Amino acid sequence: ITFHPNRPWILASLHNGVIQLWDYRMCTLLDRFDEHDGPVRGIDFHTNQPLFVSGGDDYKIKVWNYKQKKCLFTLLGHLDYIRTTFFHH
Repeated sequence: ITFHPNRPWILASLHNGVIQLWDYRMCTLLDRFDEHDGPVRGIDFHTNQPLFVSGGDDYKIKVWNYKQKKCLFTLLGHLDYIRTTFFHH
């Protein structure tokens, strides 16, 4: 999981490739993002943009806009599982 830097939100990455966005104060599922083919191992919120990044066992890194509720682009070319993802600040 990863915590949003300003809001009471967490992203949870699941073994089935789904990423869930939760409000942990209200215990409410806000949204779900489902484009990975397999477990998602790394997720991270951007500190000041409505973005997050994910990577997983499908060798793909995806950059998402959670306000638009879509994947903006996918980075291909990795030869092994993606274990962690972070934005450089």
